[in-house]
Amino acid sequence: MALGQKTNRLLIKEAHPALDNLKYEIAAELGLPVHQGSEDYWGDIPARQAGAVGGHMVRRMIALAEQALASGQALPPDPKK
Repeated sequence: MALGQKTNRLLIKEAHPALDNLKYEIAAELGLPVHQGSEDYWGDIPARQAGAVGGHMVRRMIALAEQALASGQALPPDPKK
């Protein structure tokens, strides 16, 4: 990938701690032996299990957005625009 094409970045920088908390909460629910403060080393976790954490994070974030929409809350505007 060429420089300047990195698309994996946070759109709202303040969300980083909340996303980290969510990641470790889901890892704990899945029984993975990682914990916050482990310097994000997941080298001994199989890719399938690490990917499952990401998949569960996406499902939970979609559910939160759907709940917000159903209760009449507006979603924040797209920061890319």
